[in-house]
Amino acid sequence: MRFIYVALMLGGLSACAPAVPDSGVGFENSIEARRAREAALSGAAPTTTTVEPPMAVSSEPLSAAGTVPAQTPVQQTVPVQTATAGATLTGSGGSPVSSGDSAEDIAAETAAALQAARGNSGVMPVQASPSNPAPAIVNNPGISDENDFQAVASRESIQSDADRIARNRQLYTEVEPTAIPRRPGDAQPNIVEYALQTNNPRGAQLYSRGGLNSKARTARNCAKYGSADLAQMAFLSKGGPKRDRLGLDPDGDGYACGWDPAPFREAVTN
Repeated sequence: MRFIYVALMLGGLSACAPAVPDSGVGFENSIEARRAREAALSGAAPTTTTVEPPMAVSSEPLSAAGTVPAQTPVQQTVPVQTATAGATLTGSGGSPVSSGDSAEDIAAETAAALQAARGNSGVMPVQASPSNPAPAIVNNPGISDENDFQAVASRESIQSDADRIARNRQLYTEVEPTAIPRRPGDAQPNIVEYALQTNNPRGAQLYSRGGLNSKARTARNCAKYGSADLAQMAFLSKGGPKRDRLGLDPDGDGYACGWDPAPFREAVTN
């Protein structure tokens, strides 16, 4: 009696238990389920692929099998669009595309190429015509034969060479030196003119200086200028070379901060 009561209780509990849902498709139809899912995501209707059953294989020998009628291939007609000469095709964007075989298309392409060349270089290319002669071809361009005695003697003579020298002498003009120009509105002293007016070398004392300017003080004063030319211009503008108000010429040679007039004198001499 006790076993019957326990069996009834287990049966009631199993009846109250919820049903186990379907966990998914099996292995056989997993491919079709995947295709259906992809079709549902893409919005297209699911397609079903029909697989024909495999061909039966017989164990009979080939001689006993008899003659198997050959299957006639089914011819399928596929429309093919053929582009004829001068025909107009349609591109991907709907714009007409010319086949390029007609004379009009070739002329249009040539005109477009010439227009592009003119836009790139700014000069139209030279047309090949009898009115435009071919360029002259120079043999050995860039190589002179002036050192070849036979080549020069074949085209030149002593008289022609003398005439050429005379013509070159007439073209040669010797320029006479003129006064140094002064810039308009420039009140600064001209150090080039000062260098040409003097002839004493550096270090030769011409003017007396006081003993108050030491080397350290002169170095500090010269450090205020970016170059010796600027220091010489400031020295001349403040009463130099007779007076040294800025302390730039302690040796009294008339040249401030070691300024050298020799390059200007050599330029005129040469």
